[in-house]
Amino acid sequence: MSQVPSLEYNNEVRGESLDLIKFIDSHFEGPSLFPSDSAKQDFAGVLFSYAGSFHKAATASFKEEKINAETGVAFDYIEEALSKFNDGPFFLGQFSLVDIAYVPFFERYVPFLLDVKKYDLTAGRPKIAAWLQTKL
Repeated sequence: MSQVPSLEYNNEVRGESLDLIKFIDSHFEGPSLFPSDSAKQDFAGVLFSYAGSFHKAATASFKEEKINAETGVAFDYIEEALSKFNDGPFFLGQFSLVDIAYVPFFERYVPFLLDVKKYDLTAGRPKIAAWLQTKL
């Protein structure tokens, strides 16, 4: 196994966190963490695809003295994403795999940005603030 985390199932090794989450959801019993609504499924795909770009943009100014525009735009995108569905405080309205994928980023970014950069990423972003209250 070359990636962490990884999972071996039926003699096949799977790696990469997002792929593992999708695999587990589709291969094991229990309530699905993927929405049945096709519009929400499509948007989940968009958000999964954006995760790497989001991380890169969100951390772009970590080594700089001030938070740059690229970082602010990344958080603004998440604010907009959280505004797309109005049937709950989560990315797809109800708790889903997308929330599981993004919460680890915010668990690290929030304290770092507040403590080191004195930057409150929730300022002017009420949807992110509500999501963080629910998630963390």
